Amino acid sequence: MGVVVITGVPGVGKSTVIEAARKHKGYKVVVYGTEMFNVAVARGLVKDRDEMRRLDPAVQRDIQVKAAEAIAAMGDVIVDTHCTIKTPRGYLPGLPAWVVQQLNPKQIILVEATPEEIAKRRTNDATRKRDEDSVAAIAEHQLINRMAAMGVATLTGATVHTIHNHEGKVDETRDAVIRSIA
Repeated sequence: MGVVVITGVPGVGKSTVIEAARKHKGYKVVVYGTEMFNVAVARGLVKDRDEMRRLDPAVQRDIQVKAAEAIAAMGDVIVDTHCTIKTPRGYLPGLPAWVVQQLNPKQIILVEATPEEIAKRRTNDATRKRDEDSVAAIAEHQLINRMAAMGVATLTGATVHTIHNHEGKVDETRDAVIRSIA
């Protein structure tokens, strides 16, 4: 299996699908942002996640690399992360070259849904405070993720597989993820 990256736009249900696959098959799962936070805490740089955004960019990059090295050393693992991060100034790569060089993923799985489904999930999820996006903006973000995933594949030789997570179909999506990894 190696390193498998599973990604998707906020609200698509990526983490829900990953957790369902973990419970069903016992996969080892790591959240990339949590691993970065753990590196920063171990260095005494931050006490909470919000502080990470305020670190010097060179320090952030070093933390990204160290987190990727730690994850790569874990062997067979699913990485829960974002392919791109939408900001007011545009999209940032969630998997920049210095990260994918360390992770060297064997596969990237894009979890997608219709933009309408994602918009509805975001609206109905009271546990998260998400930025509002139009259906067109969500569609654009999914397209940007596809392009970014293929860029990562070009650098690493990973395969890219898109799996749809339609409303009420988490078990079917989980099974598709499991078949893709096998």
